[in-house]
Amino acid sequence: MFADQTVRLVVHTHAGGKAVRLRLSNTFGDRPLSFGRVTVGLSAGGGGVIAPHNVTFADHSQVTVPKGQEVVSDPVALTVKAEADLAVSVYLPTETGPATYHRSAHQTNYVSAAGDHTTDLTAADFPTTVGSWFFLDSVSVSDSPDVGTVVALGDSITDGSGSSGANHRWPDYLAARVADRPESVVDVGIAGNKVLMDDPLAGQSALNRLERDVLSQPGLRTVIVLEGINDLRSTTPPATADQIIGGYRKIIDRVHARGARILGATITPVKGSARYDDNMERARQAVNTWIRTSHAFNGVVDFAAATQDPGDPLRLLPAYDSGDHLHLNNAGYQAMADSVDLRQLR
Repeated sequence: MFADQTVRLVVHTHAGGKAVRLRLSNTFGDRPLSFGRVTVGLSAGGGGVIAPHNVTFADHSQVTVPKGQEVVSDPVALTVKAEADLAVSVYLPTETGPATYHRSAHQTNYVSAAGDHTTDLTAADFPTTVGSWFFLDSVSVSDSPDVGTVVALGDSITDGSGSSGANHRWPDYLAARVADRPESVVDVGIAGNKVLMDDPLAGQSALNRLERDVLSQPGLRTVIVLEGINDLRSTTPPATADQIIGGYRKIIDRVHARGARILGATITPVKGSARYDDNMERARQAVNTWIRTSHAFNGVVDFAAATQDPGDPLRLLPAYDSGDHLHLNNAGYQAMADSVDLRQLR
């Protein structure tokens, strides 16, 4: 909850262009939410910003968003290079109530003392640092209409848990691989997310957030889905392989209905992790076999094969293991990105 404060959010771009649009969200709020002044500029490092530009919404400098809804800004003329950091500052003049947020940003963000600090060039008046993004749902950088969007739909492994910090997620490494190609990678991983069930901390299921997080992305061309391990690790009770496959089929149908391609990623090894047991392993193997052999997806990204220990294929390769036997480290996420056949992205 915020009131008469400014949040400064640092985001990393995967594409370059000459205009930026922001999407601000009150999806999970309990009241209409007023956004005061909003600015965006190139990050100066830390909480600093270079020449912040004012952001407008239908030519207005302020906007109120009803609960459960979002708003997209007008384009902001700002030249941005691929792999740049932006600083987005949002002034919240009135009490916000529960904040719509992305819990595990793996990025340091900043909360101000009282007042509108959206045009401050430094973080001197931002005494609090946080590891979440608040209210900022997406940043779109426009360039050529021929650029297609690749969306990585996933859970904590796509969100970057286990990495050393900002921009070491597997979608970040994939974005670096396609930096000179007409593709941009969008990461919509959420730690704890499931295919089938909503969760108080991990948000809506992949099925329930598909429209907002995936299908609404500008220039959608290809989706890579890596979800299911949290459904198998659930204690209330675990989903079956058939149930997860049924969820995949619904996602596939909806992506195809939008004229986009979808690639199925095999679930990476988890032996030795919390709540691991033989039933979980059998279900993981069944799901992965279906992904590899059903031909329901337009292609397969075999993350399991790319990250398993050859001496014990049910485990992650030790060099890729962050230590919890579930999440990967930087080297593991790099290996995942390197295993993607770029020809399948078009």
